[in-house]
Parts: sequence; C-alpha cells; structure tokens
Amino acid sequence: MAPTQQNLAWSVVGQGAIGLLAACRLQLHGYAVSLWLREPAPLSVIFNTLEHQQYSCYFLPTIAPIQHSVVAVKAYAVASCLAQLKPYLAHHAQLIISHNGMPDLDSLRQFAGVDQGIWFLSTSHGALRKKGAIEHTGEGQSSLCPLNHAAVKATPAVLDAMQAALGPVTLTENIMPALWRKLAVNAVINPLTTLFNCRNGALVEPQYASTIQRIIAEVCELANAEGMALPYDSTLQHVYHVMQATANNYSSMQQDHAQGRPLELAAITGFILKTAAKHQLAMPENQAIWQTLSAD
Repeated sequence: MAPTQQNLAWSVVGQGAIGLLAACRLQLHGYAVSLWLREPAPLSVIFNTLEHQQYSCYFLPTIAPIQHSVVAVKAYAVASCLAQLKPYLAHHAQLIISHNGMPDLDSLRQFAGVDQGIWFLSTSHGALRKKGAIEHTGEGQSSLCPLNHAAVKATPAVLDAMQAALGPVTLTENIMPALWRKLAVNAVINPLTTLFNCRNGALVEPQYASTIQRIIAEVCELANAEGMALPYDSTLQHVYHVMQATANNYSSMQQDHAQGRPLELAAITGFILKTAAKHQLAMPENQAIWQTLSAD
C-alpha cells in the first residue's frame, strides 16, 4: 500500500545498523525519513541492498513534534533514550521499539501517554554499518506487537510502514513466543562470536556444538519454567539456520566488543540468569559466559 500523507513522516533514532536499514528502506518506499541524533546534522548514507544494488540516502535532522518514530537502540539505552524523546513527542505519536534481548514490555507501556502508541518489534534482519554506508547482510522477518490501545488504533499506518522498513512483518497480539525464540538465537550467536572473535558462520563448526547445545537446553528449560513452550530440537535447528543464513556477519555484540563499546549482555545472558534465579535453576553455561564477558 502506498504511503499516505498521514503516515508519510518517520523519525529514526540514532544511527545503529538496524535503525539505518529501516530508515533507508522507508525512504526508498517513498516515506519522508529524518534522523534524531545526539548532535543534529544531515547524514548521507550509501545503502547496499541484498540484491547488490546501491542507493544514496540523505536524511535531515528530525524536527519536533515527532509523529512516528523507530527507536532501534541498544537495550541498555532504551530508557534514557525514551526519556529524552518524551518532551518532543506529538500528542498522538507512535513509537516502535526494537532491540536485542528480552524487553521489559510493562515498562514500555508505562512510558507512553494515553493517546501515544507504543509497539515492540522483533526482527531477524541482518545489517552492517560501515563508515558512510549501511549494508543489508541478511534477509529476515519481523514480529510487530501493539502494546497499548493507542497503538491498536493506529495499526494500519504503522504496519504499512514497518512492512516497508523491516518486512515481511507478522502482526501479533502476543510477541512473547517470538521474543523467546530470538532470545535463544541471541544467547548463542552474540556471546560466542564475541568470545571467539569470529563471524556467525564459524559457529557451525563441530568444536562449538556441545556449547551451543547446552546454551539452548538452558534457555528452553527456562522458557518452560516461565510457561513458554520452546521445544529443544526445533529451537536448536532454528539457531543453526540463523547462523548459516548470516554466516558472513559479525554479530552486533562482537562488533561492540571489538570497538570497545558497552555490550547488550544484561538484556540477553543477564536476563537468563536473573530469571533463572527466580526459579532456582542452574544455568552453568550462561553463567560462564556472563562471568567471562562482564569481566572484560
């Protein structure tokens, strides 16, 4: 569906890989896209698609009030980012939050005003940010969940935009199965590529198999304790599929570690350990990962 005047303008917060991927794809679909940056300035980006096509994208700084926004920042930055955005949001603003790890959906719901829509989007698209460029490195799909009534009312416009940005998108009232499935992927790929300083595809080698199996077993046990069915065999198969589909990628955590940036460990491995403690479950593989990476 072609964008209408009501849903034409979108703001993307920051210049992370997934955010810039969404921004470029939205712009190529005819949406007016701006960027909300710490230091407002125009930004030119070369967008390299999966089809090996190249486009020049140009983004102006966002001007308040913000009507529609994609907030694809690191998990640890979400709360502070939303607090900074809040004074600049339009009365009927729609905010789409996306990050790795398990989100605190209740906290997100509390952030929005009565007439402001809040959403969570989980995506498996792969993207790599390089100096002056963003590359779409892996085809994926997304799950999109409205978290309050104001979001439900705005569903057609938001869904159209997210189909353009990070489609194909599945609209769901219960995003938890998708979040647990992605948590299993994140719990393996992000920490292990960081520990071993390798691309995602390297993890399919036999020497990593037993470690991966133990991580998945722990996540599936935890999901079951939380009342979420996460079958071991299909989850393990899915994780290997993602590793193979994104074989040439460096994970976001590996890139952050290599460049000395904070890691999203708390929202992934930290969440697993914190939740396991509630159920008095031992998570030795995830505990070892936490101890090693949090000490760096």
